Amino acid sequence: MSGFDFDVIERSLPYLFREGMTFTLTLTALAMTGGIVFGTLLAMMRLAAFKPLSMLAGAYVNLMRSIPLVLVIFWFFFLVPYIGAWVLREPNPIKVGTFWSALITFTMFEAAYYCEIMRAGIQSIARGQVWSGYALGLNYWQTMGKIVLPQAFRNMLPVLLTQTIILFQDTSLVYVISATDFLGAASKIANRDYRLVEMYSFVAIVYFVMSYGLSTLVRRLQQRIAIIR
Repeated sequence: MSGFDFDVIERSLPYLFREGMTFTLTLTALAMTGGIVFGTLLAMMRLAAFKPLSMLAGAYVNLMRSIPLVLVIFWFFFLVPYIGAWVLREPNPIKVGTFWSALITFTMFEAAYYCEIMRAGIQSIARGQVWSGYALGLNYWQTMGKIVLPQAFRNMLPVLLTQTIILFQDTSLVYVISATDFLGAASKIANRDYRLVEMYSFVAIVYFVMSYGLSTLVRRLQQRIAIIR
């Protein structure tokens, strides 16, 4: 350890956490929120009795789950400006930026995984409760929103949080589009100061500590929910 430079880590802490970790946590929180909302809609579409709607949602989920995330990041980063220009009827590609490209990518990609989690949660609710909602005069969407989804969210909360931890780890892939997330910020410092071992080791430790800590909290939450039942 005599050649290990701890000073470069100490000097870089403000930049790493102010710029890099802020980007990572913001992207994780927004992508999680958007992914759960969009994923819930996809799950309800997949369970709908209208077959074309169910098949469309199923095709989207299977497509996203069959493509590597890095490839999806590249696709959205290069295609979204042209898609936006086509929608807005602009002659030139619109400027989206790395953050918004990453946010759109992770929201659309993670929605496929949140969809399957929510679908399992919805199907875990007894069918009799759905029929009870219909008997009270509620339609499909009212029954889902007032009876099924609140219970499904509670049942699937540990799994949703576990998927969010995976999302937090996957955000490090945005370095491929030169976004300054936590890993990207460390990479810039490592290449500038020629301290790759120190910076990448520090990044690995930080990701491990945060992911392991969150996983421990999820396990405790799961135990509490199981006890309540």
